[in-house]
Amino acid sequence: MILITGGAGYIGSHCALRFIENNQDIVIFDSLELGHSETVSTLKSINGSKVNFVKGNLQNYDEINQVFKDFAIDAVIHFGAYSQVGESVKNPQKYYFNNVYGSLNLFRAMLENNVKKIVFSSTAATYGEPVYTPIDETHPQLPINPYGSSKLMIEKILDDYDKAYGLRSVRLRYFNVAGADSKSRIGEWHEPETHLIPNILKSTFSGGKTFEMYGTDYNTVDGTCVRDYINIEDLISAHVLALKYLNNGGETNYFNLGTTDGNSVKQVFSACESVTKKNIKVDIKGRREGDPATLVADNKKAIEVLNWKPEKSLNDSVKSAYNWEKVLQKLIENN
Repeated sequence: MILITGGAGYIGSHCALRFIENNQDIVIFDSLELGHSETVSTLKSINGSKVNFVKGNLQNYDEINQVFKDFAIDAVIHFGAYSQVGESVKNPQKYYFNNVYGSLNLFRAMLENNVKKIVFSSTAATYGEPVYTPIDETHPQLPINPYGSSKLMIEKILDDYDKAYGLRSVRLRYFNVAGADSKSRIGEWHEPETHLIPNILKSTFSGGKTFEMYGTDYNTVDGTCVRDYINIEDLISAHVLALKYLNNGGETNYFNLGTTDGNSVKQVFSACESVTKKNIKVDIKGRREGDPATLVADNKKAIEVLNWKPEKSLNDSVKSAYNWEKVLQKLIENN
């Protein structure tokens, strides 16, 4: 049985969905502070016999430890974390306490119950300002915000726990995750939403705000920031392969998850207009502080070691995100 922390959130729920469809028994552990009960209900409707849900908080050791007492957990996939960069700068205590202390509670419960395999949701934010691109796994890890620092701390803790206790981990460093379930059952649902693609798409609905584009004078193909957009379903395939790698005896390791192909903000904007067939209003603003011109992954290591390969295009991600956004708008209206 697989424990998925944060399994009612955006990425965690897509991981849960994949394991359910693969006929794998799972336990979702989520506080529902950022995740959604509606998402859990949707997952249960697909194959309820495979889904166990426990509402709890990683900051409470007894709650997470009880999960290991109640279920025969074989491995953990750990998504449970706060992830807003701006908020982490304003309130670092919230991020260190939740992300780091919460993870320590999880690892303690794993050791107490002799569970020694974990796939950890890390981030390209651990690299900080790029020294070179594309960014490979040997790039210096010098995070520039508390969110990235909290994730790097957890990576270092996992190294120490491997050496001391034999707790093997795979850390997956995400670049920009995009898209939704291709059947529109679940998708991205943040309040407030800070990610580029859903924010562009939200502006096409009634009551939507004019989309704000920050910075058009970068040294890039068209002057706007370039990012590496990895499709959510491709991303989840890497988690399945990472768990397989650990189950086959693989040692602690870390991998970038990206496409190696960067897309500029203007290119993403054009893709959204093409998919929605709408002219989207845009307001050009100055640069935001701390936005690097280009962030693109070198993903060769994941391809070679995990036998992973991203397959979906930016257009695929925008289409699935738009189809989900139409579902989400109805959900919000009905609540």
